[in-house]
Amino acid sequence: MRHLRDIAHPQFRISVFAWNNKFIVKFENGMLEQTYKISELDVAGPEDVDTLLDPPFLEQVSRRFQEMDADWGASMERNGVS
Repeated sequence: MRHLRDIAHPQFRISVFAWNNKFIVKFENGMLEQTYKISELDVAGPEDVDTLLDPPFLEQVSRRFQEMDADWGASMERNGVS
């Protein structure tokens, strides 16, 4: 997997990779991460990935991180793990 670039964001780290005819966009927030794979055939180039990362999409990524954190916390609580 080849690292292409990082995209600045105040809330989470965004990294773009190229691998196996796909662009991989990875979002990291603390111990959580989300990964999206985009076929190279679906976009003209890696710069088109930026267009897909519009404010509504990034807001959904943020909400999903909140949900993931809540799910993880609930599982830890249910199972007595601190």
